Amino acid sequence: MPTPNDWTVIAIQGATTLTLSLNNANDGTDTSFRCRARPPPRRSAWSPARCLRERRRVHRGLPQVVRNHNSRLCVDSAESMLLSAVNCWLKCMTLDPYNQTDNPECKSRPDSGLSAITELDPGYITGPLSSVWKEWVKWCIEFGIEANSIIAAPYDWRLSPSKLEERDLYFHKLKLTFETALKLRGGPSLVLAHSLGNNVFRYFLEWLKLEIPPKQYIKWLDEHIHAYFAVGSPFLGATQTVKATLSGETFGLPVSEGTARSMFSSFGSSLWMMPFSKYCRADNKYWKHFSGGLEAYPSVSEVAHNNFSSIECGLPTQLSFSAREISDGTFFKAIEDYDPESKRLLHLLEKSYHGDPVLNPLTPWDRPPIKNIFCIYGIDSKTEVGYYFAPSGKPYPDNWIITDVIYEIEGSLFSRSGNLVEGNPGPTSGDETVPYHSLSWCKNWLGPKVNITRAPQSEHDGSDIQVELNVEHQDEADIVPNMTRSPRVKYITYYEDSESIPGRKTAVWELDKANHRNIVRSPVLMREVWLQMWHDTRPDATLKFVTKAKRGPLRDEDCYWDYGKARCAWPEYCEYRL
Repeated sequence: MPTPNDWTVIAIQGATTLTLSLNNANDGTDTSFRCRARPPPRRSAWSPARCLRERRRVHRGLPQVVRNHNSRLCVDSAESMLLSAVNCWLKCMTLDPYNQTDNPECKSRPDSGLSAITELDPGYITGPLSSVWKEWVKWCIEFGIEANSIIAAPYDWRLSPSKLEERDLYFHKLKLTFETALKLRGGPSLVLAHSLGNNVFRYFLEWLKLEIPPKQYIKWLDEHIHAYFAVGSPFLGATQTVKATLSGETFGLPVSEGTARSMFSSFGSSLWMMPFSKYCRADNKYWKHFSGGLEAYPSVSEVAHNNFSSIECGLPTQLSFSAREISDGTFFKAIEDYDPESKRLLHLLEKSYHGDPVLNPLTPWDRPPIKNIFCIYGIDSKTEVGYYFAPSGKPYPDNWIITDVIYEIEGSLFSRSGNLVEGNPGPTSGDETVPYHSLSWCKNWLGPKVNITRAPQSEHDGSDIQVELNVEHQDEADIVPNMTRSPRVKYITYYEDSESIPGRKTAVWELDKANHRNIVRSPVLMREVWLQMWHDTRPDATLKFVTKAKRGPLRDEDCYWDYGKARCAWPEYCEYRL
């Protein structure tokens, strides 16, 4: 039975730190430095010597703007230098759209180590200093996992999956990371992947099948991976990727949406999170004669809407596309007459996704053959699931505008204008970024009998626990518990199955109101992960999953004074000291 001292925790996340090698145009020497930024698409970059000089000037100039706020000349000068810095940043971030190579003047690579995923550097492009996985690392150390046993596996999130291996040997290195951890620690690893990191881990598992003899594959997984925590995984893609591809998504960066679109479209990974249908299986690549159930993403033709203007004389005034038609290329073929970028995206789709020799990532995935899997995501937040686009009359990259947005909210679909939209929504909504039906796809990994528990996210004494045992679950059908909710309480709902696959456990955790980008910093998430892993180390444990009967404070900061009762809220756990 492993103990926390035996574990190695491997975090798979897009690198938040970028190491840049910049060619000096004057003397031919190389200058290296680090810029930190948030995962997709927040990174900082500079190129070449002229930009370095501008960077120093802006850094010195900005405080002068604060001190001399009445000087218009100073403000104008700082703004012009800031614009120059942004242009340099974009130059270093953008890839060649066909061969995925760097700008000749600036090479960008992910950094390594925990610093690559924990914090962001302050800067006038990427914003003030903020933490990403810092709290998560702190939790691991507080609860007995040694710092040198926490390994970050950052990747260059700009690349397509095959290019990650071709350019960086990423999957070879990841395999070696697992094998080295086993030799050093003597126990298997815990894998925690967030967002696109789950897509990367899925590709790694498929790539591994080709590297290891088939009879050794399951044995390798059992020896090297104790548990896989899939956090905020876009199992069926995310609709916001369509917006980023057609009109641009700035994520708060000081660039226009058109500029953001140009940069994003140059990335080989730009299609990796495109929405796709759950019926799109790899054994039927092009799905030309598709037939099946309704799409969860609404098609424009299903919605009564009249704010589309005529595109061109002789061409249709309205086109509608489902998630399936986006992932199979129908969408990009149809808009070729309206968008010059569609041909290149179609080329990327066919070459790097449909034609990938390891895996077509735009297909639903089955449960990986890992011992313990925990699928964790946020629900019940307003999430974008569809868009209305219209031509703007401007040239690329500003040739599309969004005329309306479709949201899923509490089990219904609404447009931005407030109209109810017909479609096939789920029982609740997603996590503000990924729609519910994509996040919850992992419920299909549960078996025919599922135990469901709903409990408050906060510390509790067990009085508000609801349990349903042996709930029947049909294949590819959602599970909706018959449980009550208090509007003032945030719950966590556990779906657990340890019987369907001998020697394998599968659990799904739904956290009310947990935001996609911030869920890895959630104290509730870390508490539950830790309790479950600690439970797994106990040889006398009679239950397969940790009990939900009570949740007391685990850390000093969880203790507080109950003013209503004029005493410590948790006297059996905490004490009040003067």
